[in-house]
Amino acid sequence: MRVAILGCGYVGLELGRQLTAAGHDAVGVRRSESGVESIESAGFAGVQADVTDDKALAAVPDADAVVFAASSGGRGAEAAREVYVEGLKTAVDHFCGREDAPDRFVYTSSTGVYGDHDGEWVDEETAIEPTTAKTEVLAEAERIAVERPAEYGVDGTVARYAGLYGPDRYRLERYVEGPVTEGYLNMVHRDDAAGAVGYLLESDLARGEAVNVVDDEPVAKWAFADWLAEQCDEAEPPKRTIEDRLAAEDLSETVERRLRTSKRVSNERLRGLDYEFAFPTYREGYRAAVDAYLADDDGTA
Repeated sequence: MRVAILGCGYVGLELGRQLTAAGHDAVGVRRSESGVESIESAGFAGVQADVTDDKALAAVPDADAVVFAASSGGRGAEAAREVYVEGLKTAVDHFCGREDAPDRFVYTSSTGVYGDHDGEWVDEETAIEPTTAKTEVLAEAERIAVERPAEYGVDGTVARYAGLYGPDRYRLERYVEGPVTEGYLNMVHRDDAAGAVGYLLESDLARGEAVNVVDDEPVAKWAFADWLAEQCDEAEPPKRTIEDRLAAEDLSETVERRLRTSKRVSNERLRGLDYEFAFPTYREGYRAAVDAYLADDDGTA
């Protein structure tokens, strides 16, 4: 299987590594020369191109599947629209319009599109209700990712990622030191974020569907922080309620909405497709980070 990974960053690099190890041909696409070097260092082919530029995408070889994993770099809604809506349209039209078009087109979205559900469970049957300008853009992109490839006879899939963590993104000290604001954490380890997409492609599953890519156990932030502190032989961190934080800081409307957004995301559909997690919960996923923290504390790192 030939797979083109557009926007081959944190998850895309791991996806390329896993696909290559499984005997597939992967090619990663990044805008910068240093980005291409990162791809090649990960052990597979890289192409320098902007995913929003139709002419530049001509340098990317034909593929059986295209994974759109580009990022807007944490910028605002307008930058997000440029990448996730306009860039996505460009990529779909470019690749699906080729003589040797892909069979699958996968778009990596976010569970943020569900909005606020007051801590209740949500799944793929739950109506999406984005609460910020950026998640509204992501919701629009999801529709494009399924409907636009279908116009070319190509099946689209939406992989909704929960909060990503893993090597270089554990942010362990943030929770161990605190203060920690209440709410739920829905997480997935980088290796499973990549592994789930690779699995859906290899197993030819979830055509025309959205799938939540999240681990088995959403956890309250306070409970997670206390668990981490215990594992790291530290005192429980200070905690604050959402109202405490809202009263103490001058927050933007977007941040306030994000703070008030609470839900627990189910992975029942992904589990039902027989995907096996490398890190089923945060307990397994944070083991390496905890061990490194303890080793460093002992002066042995």
